Amino acid sequence: MTTRRIRIGIDTGGTFTDVVALDEDSGELVTTKTPSTPSNPADGFIDGMHRVLALMGATGADVTAVSHGTTVATNQLLEGKVERLGFITTEGYEFILEIARQAVPDGYGNSYFWVKPPRIVPADLVKTVGGRLDVTGAEVRPFDESRAVEVARWFRDRGIDTLGVCFLHSYANPEHELAMREVLRREHPDAVVSISSDVLREYREYERSMTTLVDAAVKPRVARYVRNIHDRLDQFLDEARTQRTDLPFYVMKSNGGVLSADEVVHQPITTVLSGPAAGALGAALVAHKAGFDKVLTCDGGGTSTDVSVVLDGEPTLTTEGNVGAFPSKIPMIDVVTVGAGGGSIAWISPEGALKVGPQSAGADPGPLCYAKGGTQPTITDAHVTLGRIPPHLLGGEIPLDVEAARRGIEALADDLGLDFERCATGILEISAWNQANALRQVSVKRGLDVRDFMLTTFGGSGSLLACRLVDILDLAGVVVPPNPGNVSAFGLLTVDVKNDYVQTHVSRQDSLDHGAIQGILDALTDKARAALTKEGFAADEHRFVRTVDVRYVGQAFEVRVPAPEGVVDDAYAAAVADTFHGEHRQLYGYDFRGDPTQQVEWVNLRVTGIGPITRPELHPIAAAEGELADRAVTDHRDVCFEAEHGYVRTPVIDRARLGAGDAFSGPAIVEEFGSTIPVHPGFDVRVDDYGNLVIRKEGSR
Repeated sequence: MTTRRIRIGIDTGGTFTDVVALDEDSGELVTTKTPSTPSNPADGFIDGMHRVLALMGATGADVTAVSHGTTVATNQLLEGKVERLGFITTEGYEFILEIARQAVPDGYGNSYFWVKPPRIVPADLVKTVGGRLDVTGAEVRPFDESRAVEVARWFRDRGIDTLGVCFLHSYANPEHELAMREVLRREHPDAVVSISSDVLREYREYERSMTTLVDAAVKPRVARYVRNIHDRLDQFLDEARTQRTDLPFYVMKSNGGVLSADEVVHQPITTVLSGPAAGALGAALVAHKAGFDKVLTCDGGGTSTDVSVVLDGEPTLTTEGNVGAFPSKIPMIDVVTVGAGGGSIAWISPEGALKVGPQSAGADPGPLCYAKGGTQPTITDAHVTLGRIPPHLLGGEIPLDVEAARRGIEALADDLGLDFERCATGILEISAWNQANALRQVSVKRGLDVRDFMLTTFGGSGSLLACRLVDILDLAGVVVPPNPGNVSAFGLLTVDVKNDYVQTHVSRQDSLDHGAIQGILDALTDKARAALTKEGFAADEHRFVRTVDVRYVGQAFEVRVPAPEGVVDDAYAAAVADTFHGEHRQLYGYDFRGDPTQQVEWVNLRVTGIGPITRPELHPIAAAEGELADRAVTDHRDVCFEAEHGYVRTPVIDRARLGAGDAFSGPAIVEEFGSTIPVHPGFDVRVDDYGNLVIRKEGSR
C-alpha cells in the first residue's frame, strides 16, 4: 500500500471544529466540520481527523504534519475569565497597573462616562522585592533575596499558583528576574511563573508588565489544552502506524507563523490570536488570488468576530494589540476581536436597553435552537427564526429547534415592549454595528478609506451580516470564499514557522554605536537560528527578517520599518532612516526628512526567524452551464430581511451547484455545508473563476 503525504489544518472554535487536509502530491484539498466539544476539545479534534481522513480514503499513517489554531486563550481573555493571579515587581512600583496609560476608549468625548476597567491583578495581590537596575542594565542596588523568599512563601501559603514577574529595566539585564524565578522554584515549586525578560525584552514598564501577566494568566489553560490534544493525537496516529515516528504538531501564533506544540506551552501568549491569525492569512491568500489588493477580513465564529486589514495579499502586523481589555505587546497580525459571534447572548441592561454579547452560549449549551439546555436567546436564534439560516446545520447533521428559539426571543420582545420581528432584527442590527465598529478600528482609525476596500467574510457566522456591513460602512463589496467556515483551517496550511526576538536599544541616529547594534542583531539572529534548527529546518532553509522600531526624538511611540541585510554602518543607518521618513509620511501625512533639528531615534531591534513551508494552490472551478434556476435553486422559504417589510418569498441556492460566471440578485439565500450567505434585496452576486461569491450593491462602482 502506497503511503500518501497529507498535511492537516484544524481550527477549534467556540462552536465548531474546522478541518482542511492537503494531499501534498496531488494538491487535493478536502474540508469538513464537526461540533466542538468544550468539555474536552480533544474529542472534537480527533473526530475531525477521523472525518477528513475518511473522506480522502486515507489513514493516520499518511499524515505528515498537523497545524492547529485555537481560541482557548482568546476566549479566556475576551470573557475576562482570569483566575487568581499574583504580580511581583520592583520595590516602589506596586501601583504600575493602576497608573497604566492615559487611554480613553472612543476618544475624549466619552471620557466623562468612562471608568477605568479593573486591573488584571488586584492591588492586594501585588508584592514588591528590593533591588534596582538602571536603564543600561547596571546594578544600582542588589537583589533582595530574603524579601524574595518572603514574597514566594506569601503566595504559596495563600494558594496563588500563577505569577508574573516584571522588574524595572530587566529588558536590559535579566539577572534579577532570573534570581526571583529560582527563589520561586525553590520556595513555591507548584507555581506557574512568567518573567518579562523571557516574554518581552522591551522597555515601557506597564506594557511589559501587562504582557507578562497575560502570558501567565493563559499559561495553565493553554498548557493543559495543548498537552491534552498532543497526547490524543499521538495515540490516534500510533494506532495507524507500524512504527513510532515523531509527527510535527504545530500551533498557530498571533504573528502569522506556527510553533511546535512542545515550545508553545512555554510561550502561550504567542497564541492569544491563534485562530484569528490563521483566518486572516487564509482570507489574504483567497482575496489576493481573486484580484483584490485592499481587503478587510471578517471572521465570524460562535463566540467572537475577528477583523483585520490585508494590503497587497499580506495582513498588517502590529505590536500594539489588545484582546478584550488586555494589551499584549507582542508581534501579531493586526486583528480586532469583538464578542459578537453566533452564540452571543441577547440581554437587557439594567437601564432597559437591548444588548448583544460579549457573553456567549458557545457550543455547550449553545443557542436555544440547539436544544441542549440553553436558556437565553442568541444571534443564531434570531437568524433561524427570521428564516435567514435553515432549520439545521452542517447539511442537516444538526437539526435546530426553531420553536424554542422563537419562544426565547418572544419573551425578550415582551420584556422590551417590541413585536417579535423588531426584536429579532434588532438583535442582528446591534451585532452588525458591533462588527462595523471593529472594522472601523482597523481601517478608518488607521487612516484608510474604508470605501476602497472589499470585505472578505468567512467563519460559520461571518457572512450572515455581510450585506448589512456594506450598507453601514459603504464598502466596495464582499468576497465570500468557497467553504467559508473552513478558511481559518485552510490558513493553517499556508503559514511558515516563525519566531520573533526583540531587544530595546535606544539611541539617536547621529550617535549610533554600529558595533553594538550589529552585536544585538547577530545575537537575536543566533537565537532565531537555534529555534529553527530545533524545529527541524536545515540551515539552507532558514530565512531572517530584520526590523527596527524608529521615531523622531520626543515622540512617544515608534514606527516599525524593515531593515536591510548586511553590515551595520553609516549607509545601513541612512537606509533605515530613509524608509522611516516614508513610512511616517504614509501614516501621518508628514515627515521631517532633511530637517536637521528633528533627529531620528532607534528604539527596538527585531529579528524574525522563518522556516518556510509549501503552500496549497487554489484551482479554478468549472464554468456555469444551463439555467441557474433549474440547476441551483433547491427551495424557497419566507425570510425577513427588514422588520418593516416583513417576510419575503426567497429562493434557496445550493452553492455546490454554482459555476464560474453565474450571476443573480437578492433576495436569495446561498447555502453550503458549513455556512449560509443571506443576500439582501438590492445586492448583486457574481461567481468568479475560483468559486468566490462577489457581492456588490446594485449599481455600485
